[in-house]
Amino acid sequence: MRKLIVLTFMTLDGVMQAPGGPEEDPSGGFKFGGWSVPYFDEFVGKVMSEQMGHPFDLLLGRTTYDIFARFWPEQTDETGAAINKATKYVVSHKPVKSDWKTTVHIGGDVAGEIRKLKSANGAELQVHGSGNLIQTLLKNDLVDELWLKTFPVVLGTGKKLFADGAIPAGFSVEKASVSPSGVVVATYRRAGEVKTGSF
Repeated sequence: MRKLIVLTFMTLDGVMQAPGGPEEDPSGGFKFGGWSVPYFDEFVGKVMSEQMGHPFDLLLGRTTYDIFARFWPEQTDETGAAINKATKYVVSHKPVKSDWKTTVHIGGDVAGEIRKLKSANGAELQVHGSGNLIQTLLKNDLVDELWLKTFPVVLGTGKKLFADGAIPAGFSVEKASVSPSGVVVATYRRAGEVKTGSF
């Protein structure tokens, strides 16, 4: 059984759109692209290196895949080598034409195909970016862990990690820390149903 992990940069109000730059995803008139950059310190960089410093495959939405495919094939550093080595499973309604090695298209019954992927042997499946895909994963209870980096900024607009349709789910906090720039880094593991009570 393969673990499916969502790695996301998000704001205090849950926005995950275009953390890395203005051109990354301006859809919907989004004007705050690059909001994570001023807070991306050495601590956060080290966390990302650790989280991507072991074998993994990638599960990506089409937009994120296209962004990755324009950049990562030319990178030869440790992270670039890991991403280029990983199998890239791309969820898209249209065929994926790419020279990027180890790219596999997923279409049709997306939830069913991802369940098959998870039940097979192999490295963990990491999801980066891919906001629309994440909504499908959450609606179908396919996420095992959330590796979140929450940045100390509120935007008030933009695509959110937990949009309408996420099923109620309990998570446990496995570890958490705070970077010098104020980024809260936390790992959440799926932990059954939502528990309620009364004061």
